Amino acid sequence: MNDTPRGNRLHIGLFGRRNAGKSSLINAITGQETALVSDFPGTTTDPVYKAMELLPIGPVVFIDTAGLDDTGSLGELRIKKTLQVMDKTDIALMVFSAEYSDFDLEKKWCNELIKRNVPIIGVVNKIDERDIDITELEKNFDFPFIKVSADKRINIGKLKEMIQENAPFDFELSTLLGDILTPKSIVILVMPQDIQAPKNRLILPQVQTIRDILDNNCMALAVKETELRELLASLKRKPDLVITDSQVFNIVSKIVPEDVPLTSFSIIMSRYKGEVGVMAMGAKAIDELKPGDKVLIEEACTHHPLKNDIGRQKLPALLESKAGGKLDIEIKIGQDFPEDLTPYSLILHCGACMLNRKQMITRIIRATEQGIPITNYGMAFAHAQGILDRTTCMFTAKEKNKQTAIETM
Repeated sequence: MNDTPRGNRLHIGLFGRRNAGKSSLINAITGQETALVSDFPGTTTDPVYKAMELLPIGPVVFIDTAGLDDTGSLGELRIKKTLQVMDKTDIALMVFSAEYSDFDLEKKWCNELIKRNVPIIGVVNKIDERDIDITELEKNFDFPFIKVSADKRINIGKLKEMIQENAPFDFELSTLLGDILTPKSIVILVMPQDIQAPKNRLILPQVQTIRDILDNNCMALAVKETELRELLASLKRKPDLVITDSQVFNIVSKIVPEDVPLTSFSIIMSRYKGEVGVMAMGAKAIDELKPGDKVLIEEACTHHPLKNDIGRQKLPALLESKAGGKLDIEIKIGQDFPEDLTPYSLILHCGACMLNRKQMITRIIRATEQGIPITNYGMAFAHAQGILDRTTCMFTAKEKNKQTAIETM
């Protein structure tokens, strides 16, 4: 795993009419023939992703989308996918074509981006064919503009500079654990290697956590739950933090002393990708479930479910035992997240390691705006074991201290 995961890259979405030159623009920026280019409108159907290093920003992913003026039943589906791309976009390039003088359609879609708090750069393309005065555009749109030619590579370097200048600095947290650990801290990682663990490798949250611990000059000790007790006994001092797979909270929480901080990989990801306070509050809504309630289980990655799968068997069984009867459980995979969440009594989300922070925050905002509690797998297990506060307090305390500091400034 040498490449930066897509979920940790700055997502740059390109939007505009068919044949405005979005695909050509991606090819010009990346210096590669990444996107299929044609003079025929509507060449791009499904979103096209291209990961690259954009210095000095670092790892990014460009997303080429279908034309905003697509038509027909297939066009409607393509536009729906484009809206889904907006949910994960950190910064948008709205591509304008000089051949049009009415930009009401662009205004409509810019409003969709503004609703999602996405910064926008206006890009007037094809100036080698027809140059225009962008003064009127600047009067009607409240974001910066640049004129380029993707075909002739005019002002592409300046466009890259504008992306750097306007990119949100907080699209990704700088660390998973560095702000709650001090150098030389001992961190124990409890990682069961059962049938659900991938053969000969670790899952992404485990790899990212180990790397973050090392980057912050701390010491990582990896162990299975069956050897945890022996490892603790062999240490000259207590560990500064224990991180476990949420599924063995019931075992690990009884072994780890109460005065040793304990959390899980899933809870760490809920903070890294979203809002730990909101997700912790959502976990408490499990106590309010009643037989017949509808629950949405969201898994961001696609995998072949095995026996005792966490999302399809373990968590549904846990929720139904708490509710005291059968629940109406709906499972959605990948990028599918409903617009209307009101039918659900609870949303239970995976750790979101395959989503970027913007996309997960968008989902949390949508849930809270509609009054639907949302939590994640790790917090559900922690709440069921009565250790939710113990496993989240190191993060919620950090957020409270940060908010207090802001209020006293």
